[in-house]
Amino acid sequence: MNAREMTIGGRRVADDTEAYVIAEIGHNHEGSLERAEELFRQAAAAGAHAAKLQKRDNRKVFTQDMYDQPYLGRNSYGPTYGAHREALEFGRAEYEHLAQLAADLGIHFFATAFDTASVDFLMDLDLPAIKIASGDLTNTPLLSYAAKAGKPMIISTGGASLEEVRLACRTILPINDQLAVLQCTAVYPAPPEMLHLNVIQAFRREFPSVVIGFSGHDQGPDLSSVSYGLGARVIEKHFTLDQTRPGSDHHFSLSPAELSTLVTALNRAHRALGSEVKTPLVEEAPALFKMGKKVVAAYDLPAGHVLRESDLAFKSPGDGLKPYRLNELIGRSLRQPVAVDEPLSPELTILAESIHAS
Repeated sequence: MNAREMTIGGRRVADDTEAYVIAEIGHNHEGSLERAEELFRQAAAAGAHAAKLQKRDNRKVFTQDMYDQPYLGRNSYGPTYGAHREALEFGRAEYEHLAQLAADLGIHFFATAFDTASVDFLMDLDLPAIKIASGDLTNTPLLSYAAKAGKPMIISTGGASLEEVRLACRTILPINDQLAVLQCTAVYPAPPEMLHLNVIQAFRREFPSVVIGFSGHDQGPDLSSVSYGLGARVIEKHFTLDQTRPGSDHHFSLSPAELSTLVTALNRAHRALGSEVKTPLVEEAPALFKMGKKVVAAYDLPAGHVLRESDLAFKSPGDGLKPYRLNELIGRSLRQPVAVDEPLSPELTILAESIHAS
């Protein structure tokens, strides 16, 4: 196995693969199974590899005070925060239905688990991976519990220090080596100057056995291609059918058209990166013939003439001796006359008895 590699639902993700694209639906379905179905269909049509939800046991995740806290306003789906969260929460029937739909569409389906009960819920459905959100990066009991489930894990790192990311990896990797660590900024939306995409390179140096990725809360699809160029191979972006809908995620989520643009751009980036080996391509030969230079006679030269640099010119087309080989000619005597602009080569010369001969 490649040192930096994981497999999600049979799909290999590594440095030499295309990006694995996750359409993060979260709760943009607004509690509607019909809307969730359409989000899944649109994600698949756009070329995403996975659709992802969020799973909470709300009574266990929040304190009673937070659960009962009044929650009114445009983004609210209930009079208290707990009621709001419960209105957005899918149960087993919805998850089973969406798992079958994802299978029919040919994409993966999994979710972020916010507590151990949700880990059990998701693993009982045998979903192909499990995500842990930025807010739980320091929740080592949850990290350890999820790691023991034996599924590939994806963790986001918004709001974390490097030492906290190290701690998370030290917690997970001895149990489960199928891990992706995503650079993330926990600002919604995150402006470009807050993304710090160079952290992707730092993560690659720090965690040589771990797949690195990018969970982007930025608006639009364009900067994800930059993250791929820096080494991110799991790309997660929030996804919606309508960016004007109420809710905290819709306004910075990608539309179906933007998600399609993202997938196309990431695939182009994969093809463009190509090989690390610098070598001439056969397809470059016509341009190099036209624009390249060869060594030719600067003027008519007689047989026996000992070549000097001033006797040489460098002209197109580039189908002869390359200019950097001029020292193979200087100081050697011509075997035969050479007319102006005729190509020069070592085969036309012999060693001169004296560099001063002419």
